[in-house]
Amino acid sequence: MSVALANPLSPTSTRQPPLKVMVVDDSVVIRGMISRWIASEPDMVVAASLRTGLEAVNQLDRINPDVAVLDIEMPELDGISALPQLLAKKRNLIVIMASTLTRRNAEISFKALSLGASDYIPKPESTRAAHAADIFHHDLIQKIRTFGAKLRRTAQPQATPQLAPAPSPAIERMRGLAPRPAAVQAAPLPALARRAFGAQAPRVLLVGSSTGGPQALMSLVTELGPVIDRFPVLITQHMPPTFTTILAEHLARASRRPAHEAADGETVKAGQIYLAPGGRHMRVVKHGMDAQIALDDGPAVNFCKPAVDPLFMSAIEVWQGAIMSVILTGMGSDGMRGGKEIVAAGGSVIAQDEATSVVWGMPGSAANAGICAAVLPLNQIAPKLVRLFSGDRS
Repeated sequence: MSVALANPLSPTSTRQPPLKVMVVDDSVVIRGMISRWIASEPDMVVAASLRTGLEAVNQLDRINPDVAVLDIEMPELDGISALPQLLAKKRNLIVIMASTLTRRNAEISFKALSLGASDYIPKPESTRAAHAADIFHHDLIQKIRTFGAKLRRTAQPQATPQLAPAPSPAIERMRGLAPRPAAVQAAPLPALARRAFGAQAPRVLLVGSSTGGPQALMSLVTELGPVIDRFPVLITQHMPPTFTTILAEHLARASRRPAHEAADGETVKAGQIYLAPGGRHMRVVKHGMDAQIALDDGPAVNFCKPAVDPLFMSAIEVWQGAIMSVILTGMGSDGMRGGKEIVAAGGSVIAQDEATSVVWGMPGSAANAGICAAVLPLNQIAPKLVRLFSGDRS
């Protein structure tokens, strides 16, 4: 989860109609604040500002929004009850759950993801806390814009072939549009460069993820038993405090192996999954013959805290080139810089492919940087890791 500000992502295209956003929250203060933020963006508009989930369900057909920002705790019909009804009426509706940082709301947010919500975002406990409100503002606009752009790309109808060659698919993707067919068959784009896997047998597995990460991580660890039993697994997921506590419990259940939020100073051991706690960077340091967890409360990295790059970079001092790293779905480019250094040290990077990523930001950055030994669908990553940690070097 982002914890520092950057300018919100620029609009993906001025040729598209603005994204229609429905704000659903029983707090008039929160509704007004979110509505003002959305109204100030050139590529989105407030389609409705509603007080309850029941109003949202009843008025969805009339409003026909692209995105819904849905509070969890509301009278008449709460967010988790309204969610399946909204998606039943409009299957491709982007729903971003908004909740305060309580254990109960964290559990509900995880349930919402399993029911079809696109993402979640923690609301500030007080709108009078300027820094917290700024973080909420930045993250919400970024999520609306990113998911809206993906929705537009998947839903855009095929355009009529044009007399002049259309812009290249790569340029169109940069603009946030689906590639348009050209009148003349274009030459195929070159495949992304791949590196050979590192020559050393890996002794640790590092994983970085963000948007869409909880679902991807749950799927991944379910099949990683043979790796976890023999090697340590360290995970950084962009996520706030409390949410990481719940995620660790879910990972333990999914993997049937010990998983917990890492503690400062604990020794890294095989058979364990260590998760970076929300709001703190997780690094590793050498302590005699062992590796040790080092947590810090330093500034955000890549606008995130915890961030993936600190974990990736610090691991090189401990394991040199015997590192296997995986970058899963997520916004931004966190992990790419650390992945470069891992590869330079002799380690390897695997990225999740675009088709199975909720957002192909982090893995796409790594893939396009040419540092990956493989770019794989999510369901192929765990089997590949099991083979690699068993001695397969290809």
